[in-house]
Amino acid sequence: MVRPAQGAEIGRTTDHRGEDRALKPLTSRCAGTSLGAGLAVLISTLAAPSVVAADEATDPSRHPRAVVELFTSQGCANCPPADALMQRLGADPDLVTLSFAVDYWDYLGWKDTAARPEFSQRQRAYAEMRGDRAIYTPQVVINGRVHAVGSDRPAIERRLAGLAAEHQDLDVAIDLETAGDALVIRVGAAPDDRPRPPATVWLLHYEKSRTVPIGRGENSGKTITYTHLVRSMQPIGMWKGAALRLELPRREATHDGSGGCAVLVQVDRDGGPGPIVGARVLAGPSS
Repeated sequence: MVRPAQGAEIGRTTDHRGEDRALKPLTSRCAGTSLGAGLAVLISTLAAPSVVAADEATDPSRHPRAVVELFTSQGCANCPPADALMQRLGADPDLVTLSFAVDYWDYLGWKDTAARPEFSQRQRAYAEMRGDRAIYTPQVVINGRVHAVGSDRPAIERRLAGLAAEHQDLDVAIDLETAGDALVIRVGAAPDDRPRPPATVWLLHYEKSRTVPIGRGENSGKTITYTHLVRSMQPIGMWKGAALRLELPRREATHDGSGGCAVLVQVDRDGGPGPIVGARVLAGPSS
């Protein structure tokens, strides 16, 4: 079950079979909103050094097949099953899984301790890009292209299979390594001769796991564990189809003591987020 937010026309979502259906107002209060939006970019402040214990590098032979973003809320009674599913999906090395806490349910009585308005805006911008106005919790967005109910694993698997069949998976290679005082990011060239639209290279920092006791609201009394909980997101470069090398201070691998970092290469669509064409994770020492 998913719950659309108040104050706007209802969009579309998927039912328990993963098939499109028109959203209808539900008695439960937790869901998204159909607000128009442009992407608000979070430029995070660089923190004090938090150095990785030893030089690390991603395995160049293994590149993930998909990015699964979960939009969740501590104030949404429907979200805990999706949060639990993210723990299982997060163990799959072929997936980059990221949890974004949204803030639009804070008025229900519990202020989400991980929510950022920029994350809510990212979800709204995805709906604007798709043109379906479908914003709800729990919602997953896969490769920046399609969405599904965040607790519906069969629907998520169907979306993953469909993207692979349509060759809409991640086809741009990314390698990350820490060497000396640097975090080195290498983005490969486009694997074909087709022109590629400009894409932003994003650096995200996440916590591997955070367990939160909920004191009020719809999940009052519950203790919920969040996996790969995003703390910050910042643009670090532009990719235009040619091979690209970026170098950052090594402390950015574990900015502010985070559990690790992820790099996304995401096409820009009218100032908002479009398809993700490349992704990679570099886990910190706590991961």
